[in-house]
Amino acid sequence: MAAERDRERRGADPDALSESEREEPARLRKENIELRTDREILRKAAAYFAKETTR
Repeated sequence: MAAERDRERRGADPDALSESEREEPARLRKENIELRTDREILRKAAAYFAKETTR
């Protein structure tokens, strides 16, 4: 892994996480929530329009 090699080259702890690696789980959780919300909105819209076309 490039980040690990870079830490080793600088003499840093190879097991330590970089700032971006520490921030990634929170970013992914936020993205997951947004995607679930989008999916729910699209599911409701599809159901609404499916109901409209059968009338």
